[in-house]
Amino acid sequence: MRRHHLQGKKPTMTMTMTADIPTSNRNRLAGYYAIRAIVSTLWVALAFTIGKAHPTLGVALIVAYPAWDSLANYVDAKSNGGLRANPSQMLNVVISAIVTLAVAVAATRDFHAVIAVIGIWAALAGILQLSTAVRRWRTAGAQWPMILSGGQSALAGAIFVKKATDATASLSVGDVAPYAAFGAFYFAISAAILFLKRR
Repeated sequence: MRRHHLQGKKPTMTMTMTADIPTSNRNRLAGYYAIRAIVSTLWVALAFTIGKAHPTLGVALIVAYPAWDSLANYVDAKSNGGLRANPSQMLNVVISAIVTLAVAVAATRDFHAVIAVIGIWAALAGILQLSTAVRRWRTAGAQWPMILSGGQSALAGAIFVKKATDATASLSVGDVAPYAAFGAFYFAISAAILFLKRR
């Protein structure tokens, strides 16, 4: 009787596991974050210049800010499986759209009401951004700046609401500009990380 001896042979079929992120995902997200950083930086520049010099244009910039956020989240969600697959972004789209209208209405009263609405929006949008970043942690990469940005946005929202309650404070679009500048900074970091990983 012939005997077959297996002398510690290992199976020929192996499974390789990688935490690498698909190049297409990196490219798309890097471009998205870069565009958001550029638009936010441009908005900040306009807010500190013509926005402060001309209050009417400042109101227009404030109205445009949540409108742009709604559009950006919609485009991002649609390119990642749709709104239903991205519930936090779907909520962000809806909330930002509602806030756009609310800011336009609040602007007919005074800027304190505008800042109060922006504060509530910043807090909600920050929580939703943080939620999106946590969900994307394993599949997208470069999410730690988005998590920091979301947390800081929620904190900034509380500060805005507190400012709005001070009737003696002189408020303008310039009060929102630093908040937008930090957002641009975090988007730029995420874009840079993904671009470097692509290279």
